[in-house]
Amino acid sequence: MKRLALLLLTPFLLWGNAFSQHDPLRGAARVDEVGKAAPMVNAENNDKKRVRSYAMQPPTIPHKTDNYQVDRFANKCMTCHARTRAGETQATPISITHYMDRDGVFLADVSPRRYFCDQCHVVQMQTEPAVKNRFQDVDTIIKKNAKK
Repeated sequence: MKRLALLLLTPFLLWGNAFSQHDPLRGAARVDEVGKAAPMVNAENNDKKRVRSYAMQPPTIPHKTDNYQVDRFANKCMTCHARTRAGETQATPISITHYMDRDGVFLADVSPRRYFCDQCHVVQMQTEPAVKNRFQDVDTIIKKNAKK
């Protein structure tokens, strides 16, 4: 009888415990509460490119993109970064990989799967990590291994 009672109560005990666990992204708020939002951080606007931390990392955007229209009707990014406009604007042209379809065939215009820039690229912001971590870029790891 005691085993049956324990078996029936176990899900409720585990469910209650889930609400008391701490999630570092939520801060002090419990899982069943709405937490206080972190303050907004201003985007950097210094047009300096950051070093990438690993191979094939999409570059970050070194300028503000507030109110940029990027939808199926228009892509504000392409007014400067399109292959045909980069010489005039002195902006970095988008990578040649953005003109390839999924089969590796080159297209005359940007591939639809690479059209929405903010799927991969984010505006640079100087912030602390949301969660403490031990991330090291690949160059740091290579240097450590070379010393051994």
